[in-house]
Amino acid sequence: MSRAQRLSTLPGQVVCPATDFNRRPRESHRQVRVFAASLNAARIDYLRFCTSGFDSQEFGMTFRALQWLPVIWMGLGLTSTAASADDLPPSLFVEGYADKISYAPGEEVALHVSTSAPRFALTVSRVGAEVKEVLAKADIPGVLSPVPENASSHGCRWPAAFRFKIPEDWTSGYYAIRFSASDGGGKWVARGRRTAESQAFLIVRPAQPGTKSRILLQLSTNTYNAYNNWGGSSLYAYHGRANLQGHRVSFLRPPASQFENWERPFVAWAEKNGYAIDFCANGDLEFHPELLAAYKLVLSVGHDEYWSSLMRDHLEAFIGKGGNVAFFSGNTCCWQVRSEDDGTALTSWKQSPNSDPLYPEPDKKLLSTLWSHYLIGRPENQLTGVGFLWGGYHKSHGQFMDGKGAFRVHQPDHWLFAGTNLRRDDEFGAKHSIVGYECDGCELDWKDGLPVPTHRDGTPETFQVLATCPAKWHPDDCEWYEKWERGRVGNAVLGVYTRGGTVFTCGSTDWAHGLRGGDEVTERITRNILDRLGTP
Repeated sequence: MSRAQRLSTLPGQVVCPATDFNRRPRESHRQVRVFAASLNAARIDYLRFCTSGFDSQEFGMTFRALQWLPVIWMGLGLTSTAASADDLPPSLFVEGYADKISYAPGEEVALHVSTSAPRFALTVSRVGAEVKEVLAKADIPGVLSPVPENASSHGCRWPAAFRFKIPEDWTSGYYAIRFSASDGGGKWVARGRRTAESQAFLIVRPAQPGTKSRILLQLSTNTYNAYNNWGGSSLYAYHGRANLQGHRVSFLRPPASQFENWERPFVAWAEKNGYAIDFCANGDLEFHPELLAAYKLVLSVGHDEYWSSLMRDHLEAFIGKGGNVAFFSGNTCCWQVRSEDDGTALTSWKQSPNSDPLYPEPDKKLLSTLWSHYLIGRPENQLTGVGFLWGGYHKSHGQFMDGKGAFRVHQPDHWLFAGTNLRRDDEFGAKHSIVGYECDGCELDWKDGLPVPTHRDGTPETFQVLATCPAKWHPDDCEWYEKWERGRVGNAVLGVYTRGGTVFTCGSTDWAHGLRGGDEVTERITRNILDRLGTP
């Protein structure tokens, strides 16, 4: 077979079906033949170019022919194999949310679900060191509900699809709700099934606070909601509709969760090592402050970024009465939020405090912006000992990307380091980058090679700096806050202070990664804190 014959018989040649011609006027028939011939010529020219080496004349001819392919292909209906809209399978989905974030045993849960399926199923499982299914329900009638334009800020307002009461014997904890729907695919799936799934969550508070544990973990549910862009907007522009930043976010929509990132590794480690822990949501510090009186130690783990004024008021009062707090978290209490509609929504104007409706008020203590902002005058350092203004990023956001992710020890004789055999200037946590993502610090002076707080930033007078790691803000974060010194390097600061009760802070979101990875020093320090501060 000659080279020309091989080219003419290669697959991919365009043939205009006779059925198409029967539906077109004579002139259209001629045009289709011309365009089809051009397309085939372009194909052959291209193959010649590929098989015979570079020839500028042939290449130019091929390029000129190929540049018409979109017109030929789309303009004249030669896409005879393309499916019409009627031939596409309908979408299969199921999504939902609970009517509250946290519940006490005996309270009723209403699950609001929208699905394209006629029926759906759900399971509820407690997630900790193990995943234990506690409820399963199938064959629930499904309803397809519209998504309101303002769903992200004011909720979905879907009808309740399923209700149940929290049994008295459910252990306090984080419970994952799994929705699922399936079908046979109809005419679109010859064999097998299609399945759609999504998740929501709820938190079960203890039936009798403080009786099974003296340690209370308040989960960072405000932060979960702040980053949730379901329905169009979150409190961030980078993934909002049209890259616009929202200023109000509702809990009454399919939720996002960060539990798996930080809190679950901590909980799994604690439960495997014999520590019983009770659970609540961020909002419970505001709406159920009576919980605190039953506990010796309150925990914050991971990414606990968004706090209301009443949350702070109640926890600071708890500390003043002798209660202890351990912040195994970073970027903690960075932004002030205001709870609205009985705690079902949060408002924060963040980098635009002058747009906050409260801005014209003489008293700006509830302004929803940085807690460290001079207009509020209540830096988070007063609660945690540290703050994001003097911390920043480590191994994230382009800052210290080649950093060690480790703390350098300054006071190895402190009780917190008992049993670790650490010495001054030793480092720990590098293998699992326990210093990472977002970090909190305080303004420091260095005396005789040791860091000492200046206390000008609100850090308590009794605060002791035990370990540090360098951190830095991203330049974009510095643009809007006029009090920020651009380019300043801060630190993740690990330390302790006492003011009634004792407060520990690690100044890093990623402490729990060391527990997940089995880092012996991180584990021992965590044990020292829980044993000393969490037992009667």
